Amino acid sequence: MKNPSEIVVLFKTHLRAGADKEEYAKTSRRMHELVETIPGFISIKGYMGEDGDEIDIVRFKTEKALEAWRTQAEHRTTQERGREEFYDHYWVQACRVFREYEFWLGPHPDSGGA
Repeated sequence: MKNPSEIVVLFKTHLRAGADKEEYAKTSRRMHELVETIPGFISIKGYMGEDGDEIDIVRFKTEKALEAWRTQAEHRTTQERGREEFYDHYWVQACRVFREYEFWLGPHPDSGGA
């Protein structure tokens, strides 16, 4: 296992009717940029469902890294703004990775083609 202390955060959101989608997209991009500056950040990927739900999957090396993100000042302000301006509802789940495995038909992308 690569990192038994890895934390994965699932952040599922749904915009309220009338939310400014352009402003939300700009704010979301800023949060994606900002989380990448947190020591211990691994990755973030976002997905949009046909029902309008958006899910971000954010990976951190440790719980300490997640706590740094959770308490980051601009992120805290943006969370409040999300509740006031953008979201109809959201759901967050933080999970500790206890098992990991993968399969690749061809060369693994991290192997440099070997």
